[in-house]
Amino acid sequence: MDAPIARRPRTMSVQRVREQRLRSHRLSSPAPTVAAAAEHMLATQAQEFWGGRWAIAQRTRGAPSVSDVDAAFDRGEIVRSWTMRGTIHIIPARELAWVMSITGERQRRQAAAVHRNEGLDEEEVAKAERAVRAALGGGNRLTRKQMFEVFEAAGVSTKGQRGYHTLVALSIRSILCQGPVAVRPGGPTREQHWVLLEEWAPDQVWPADPLAEFFSRYIASHGPAGARDFAWWTGLPLGVSRDAAERASDRLIVVADEPEPQFVAVGPAPRRVPSAPSVVALPPFEEYYLSYVDRTVPCAPEFLKAIGPAMNGIVRPILVANGEVVGVWTHSIALSRHADDPIPELFVPDAAPDAEIAAALERYKVFITS
Repeated sequence: MDAPIARRPRTMSVQRVREQRLRSHRLSSPAPTVAAAAEHMLATQAQEFWGGRWAIAQRTRGAPSVSDVDAAFDRGEIVRSWTMRGTIHIIPARELAWVMSITGERQRRQAAAVHRNEGLDEEEVAKAERAVRAALGGGNRLTRKQMFEVFEAAGVSTKGQRGYHTLVALSIRSILCQGPVAVRPGGPTREQHWVLLEEWAPDQVWPADPLAEFFSRYIASHGPAGARDFAWWTGLPLGVSRDAAERASDRLIVVADEPEPQFVAVGPAPRRVPSAPSVVALPPFEEYYLSYVDRTVPCAPEFLKAIGPAMNGIVRPILVANGEVVGVWTHSIALSRHADDPIPELFVPDAAPDAEIAAALERYKVFITS
């Protein structure tokens, strides 16, 4: 009996992975509108509010300003909430509930120890829920400070971190979300109003198979990637992630299988726009960098610590040239400084043309001051 013919494992060059991810992320093939960019990404990391807005703007055609992104919040197209890993993301308003149906319970379990330390038990959360439903019902909206006042009036202490953790607890239960933007005269705002999800976005959509939808949407917006990457991105167990990949298999194409299957979405990938810049300035906690187990694909290993010290913690804004992270940059959104020029820090001199670095940072400056 003849021995089976050995099949050579499929692999992809780093440059090919970068090229395909730039398209998946809509960084080289931007979406037509802010809402379309957010829908494509499904969840865009945004614990830095200005950074999340810039991440969406970078994935949108033309040159949307921070005011344009804020208008999408105000229209109820997008919201911000703790969608997974205990981390805040921008997400289409009508898709928040089904995502939370997958990730919410796990986030509750992960937060249990902190809640015990804060004395924030189910009775306290229920008391806070009754108070905010009464305060926000009928389409009302409140700032964070006003929400804390509601908690205190109901007998729910906001001392220390209790107020923050109460907001998180109600958000991962799909009761609250951060919706319309709270205006700050003279510069970009750092705050949103809190609203009841069921009133602010009553037309929630529910996929037939939410877990399969979750995986396929991740691959469409982040691929090539695999189940381990999805597990990291969502905070779900690896076994659940592999099950999600299997359930979504009819929507996926295997493009590599070393070290494990790597997928892209079925169908044509977003077409690269010829005018798309080769150098982009991306925000802190950027999805292109952060959303994978192996970050040496976009960035040489010797420079990883210059961006962020660990898998969690602060992750700095990055400069990306042809898919490779070549440096970081700094900028302040303080009222007196938000119009200052952003400052680049290249890892290696001449890693990208000075004019292209300057143009990338100028696009951000126009965004944040418009």
